[in-house]
Amino acid sequence: MTQPDLPHEAVVQIQHLAFGYGPRKVLDDLSLRISPGAIVGVLGANGSGKTTLFRLLVGRLKPRSGELLVFGQAPSSLLAHQLGYMPQLTALYSELSAQENVDFFARMYGQADPGRRRQAVESVLRLVALWERRREPVLHLSGGMRQRVSLAIALVHSPPLLVLDEPTVGLDPELRVAFWDHFRDLVASGTTLLLSSHTMDDAAHCHRLVFLQDGRIIADGSPGELRAATGRPEASLEEAFLDFVRKGQSS
Repeated sequence: MTQPDLPHEAVVQIQHLAFGYGPRKVLDDLSLRISPGAIVGVLGANGSGKTTLFRLLVGRLKPRSGELLVFGQAPSSLLAHQLGYMPQLTALYSELSAQENVDFFARMYGQADPGRRRQAVESVLRLVALWERRREPVLHLSGGMRQRVSLAIALVHSPPLLVLDEPTVGLDPELRVAFWDHFRDLVASGTTLLLSSHTMDDAAHCHRLVFLQDGRIIADGSPGELRAATGRPEASLEEAFLDFVRKGQSS
């Protein structure tokens, strides 16, 4: 069910990764390889280790032990232009407008040409349906709109790897459909998309799903493979997830 062992092609390569806060383990002996041009969803309950894993991938945290490589390198600021990261909690400058926030991060990602940067900023703000409100300070935007600004920031420099922590939270159904259409277009052009989610609607769009429980991978495969592994191919993804959780608890 797992993807083939192709380390020279892996966008992300993790071997026996462990991380914890003091005596509390958050990730335990986690191994994972992600090949280019795929949508990989990481699902798990709150506290399962999803956000910690993503923060390790983008270099916000350092592993306690094990190996973690992104594009063949340990995560660092040198990889920033190759990564688009959307954290679960927005990290925006509240006094700046939505447009100013996205433009600032575009500069940070190395987009020096003013004309191309303006085009990129406009494109992503239109994608997240905020162009008409681009001049409003983030302070005046709703939580869902701030979420959209964060997503625009992750997309503005067209990185080959997107790491999105709960990207569709707070989105209305129409906008969620538009985002997934765009995500599929990105992946078709070679972008790799790694996202976490609590919703099975998002999970159904993924090529591959990784179920986390207590910092360990309890299942890894395509949606169809995970449903079939329950012995009930007609099972829903939610039923498959709960089945693997029960097996993990009893092991």
